[in-house]
Amino acid sequence: MRAIEIRAFGLDNLVLAERPDPRPGDLRMGQVLVRMRAASLNYRDLLTVQGKYNPKLKLPLIPCSDGVGEVVELGEGVTRVRVGDRVCPIFAQQWLAGEPTREKARVTLGGPLDGTLAELMAVDQEALVKVPDHLTDEEAASLPCAAVTAWNALTAAGLKAGDTVLVQGTGGVSLFALQFAKALGARVIATSSSDQKLARVREMGAAETINYRETPNWGARVKELTGGVGVDLVVEVGGAGTLDQSLRAVRFGGAISLIGNLAGIDAQVRLTLIFMQNIRVLGIFVGHRESFEAMNRAIAVHQLHPVVDRVFPLEEARSAFELMEAGGHFGKICLALSASR
Repeated sequence: MRAIEIRAFGLDNLVLAERPDPRPGDLRMGQVLVRMRAASLNYRDLLTVQGKYNPKLKLPLIPCSDGVGEVVELGEGVTRVRVGDRVCPIFAQQWLAGEPTREKARVTLGGPLDGTLAELMAVDQEALVKVPDHLTDEEAASLPCAAVTAWNALTAAGLKAGDTVLVQGTGGVSLFALQFAKALGARVIATSSSDQKLARVREMGAAETINYRETPNWGARVKELTGGVGVDLVVEVGGAGTLDQSLRAVRFGGAISLIGNLAGIDAQVRLTLIFMQNIRVLGIFVGHRESFEAMNRAIAVHQLHPVVDRVFPLEEARSAFELMEAGGHFGKICLALSASR
């Protein structure tokens, strides 16, 4: 089978390699052989390739956490899926429900485990989720990390109809948060540095938009747009570079779902902005299988379609990572691994 390998850190060291096909006899009790159809990129995957996420990872490594495929072979004792089912492997392979543990958080695809940029994967049946029928392969491939993270960012904060949500930028998590918030009956305010991208999020249902380059004090602008109150929830993907403004944008007693570090990890924060306003700061680490399945039910009911920016063939994986590095995408960057539906 073909697979992309990180032989050494850096985009120059991504290699299209040949690996032995997993054989039916290689499947352990409860395992499933999945022929992968598509994969999608997350910022974590770029950091992993660059050696910035965990420079101690054992190489060679197949990168990427998100993908979708078709079940083609069942090991002994498999009952959760059937041959022909379209499935996504979950990110944290042992986190099925409940609270995470350090041990569960370490067993993740795309590092330290081999990831989804391979034509075949052997996966435990418990670590698979069936995907909504109406999605294309590329759309389904974007679900395991970005979509589940966005879903949990909203549900963990207790978002309800009539609330107002602030989303940052137009990456995968933020666009999923926009779609889910609208489906739940919430109002959305979105930020970006691109007026063209802001026009697109307005088409997707954002009630208000802010160009943060033109309005660096955008937290105050959010307060203006909410009648001086602030938003109920901020989906915080920027990290150190945006957290201070997020704290100024959220209402008294509101919540910040802290997800990413696109703008840095070391923040100097005025703690009074948190405890004097009774703000909840929630750390969001993707989510478990049970939340993935609940999200998929919502996607199916509302017939939501993930936003896919571009699709690359497997042999152009480096170009896909370069596009993510440049930050010119709107939504998800995907790779086709086999014939898509």
